Amino acid sequence: MRYLNDWAHSLLSSAGIATDGKRPFDIVVRDPRIFSRIFWTGMLGLGDGYVDGQWDCASVDQFIDRTARADVGSRLGYFIETLQALRDRLFNLQSVRRAFVVGERHYDLGNELYAEMLGPTMGYSSGYYRDGAQTLDEAQYAKFDRICRLLKLKPGMRVLEVGCGWGTFAQYAAENYSVSVVGISVSREQLKFADEHKGTLPIEFHLVDYRNMPTSWRASFDAVVSVEMIEAVGVKNFRTFMSTIAEALKPGGTFMMQVIVGSGIPDSWISTRIFPNGVLPSIRQIAVAIENLFDIEDVESFGEDYDRTLMDWHARFEKAWPTIKLMRDEKGILRYDERFRRMWHYYLLLCAGGFRSRKFYVSQMLMSKRS
Repeated sequence: MRYLNDWAHSLLSSAGIATDGKRPFDIVVRDPRIFSRIFWTGMLGLGDGYVDGQWDCASVDQFIDRTARADVGSRLGYFIETLQALRDRLFNLQSVRRAFVVGERHYDLGNELYAEMLGPTMGYSSGYYRDGAQTLDEAQYAKFDRICRLLKLKPGMRVLEVGCGWGTFAQYAAENYSVSVVGISVSREQLKFADEHKGTLPIEFHLVDYRNMPTSWRASFDAVVSVEMIEAVGVKNFRTFMSTIAEALKPGGTFMMQVIVGSGIPDSWISTRIFPNGVLPSIRQIAVAIENLFDIEDVESFGEDYDRTLMDWHARFEKAWPTIKLMRDEKGILRYDERFRRMWHYYLLLCAGGFRSRKFYVSQMLMSKRS
């Protein structure tokens, strides 16, 4: 135990972090067994330890920012991280048979929960603050509008949205650019919400995996939109994802993808506890996936906007917690307990710190289909 304590304190010191210190990024150790847990299970153990109350921190986002900049993550959890990387190489964890797992375990957690956190836009991806947006809602609408302008949407165009969320981008595009939109998702709860709110707009939503889209949709769309969907596709399916989108586009059609770019190796905690088997693609993986299918026309990265978005989501979640903790499922059972609150708190602030440290970033990529 003494060896593990010394090892952990050395790692933390390299990031300028102390145990039982008074700065917001210092940690308070509640259970010294956390060091053994982290030694054997790395980032998975770090996150689970926080959720279980083995350690605390006044500002988790600052803690993550500092440890990421010091590259602490690469020096712990060798065993489990290696096993996960090997597993992803050997097995297709996002096969057609498993396509709905992320919908059931994450996006179907409850529309009321997401409404409290996301607000009226129901935008569950980075907002775009660079055009003068002052609030989260303004930043989400600014993102919707930028996508429409990049795609040069015109009345009468037909648009496919792969990973349509709660349908609010589709509504925005149909209302403001007079296009028709087809949206697909693997979340029943998202589509229930989307169908209830689409009104009489020329929008249709389908519960279908991108690999099972009807053959009648081939070469029938002027534009395709995918906002932070590829992260759920899986390493072995990146090329299939891009090929499917290219097939859906008419000759000369355009594709706008908003993507969180990372290392191409899954984060053990996020991919286990939040987005099952998810992985942030690397630039190289994206380049290989689009080769001979698309030409890149425009790229903009805005990771600092995602940091701000996540902090806004966190603030809304914390403010709404007294309401959220009283929410019940269809059987009248309370849905969200204190352990869930700690998990969600850690999830949002972990991601905010990751963007702040530039461990990963978000980009919008506009592409045109090759002839």
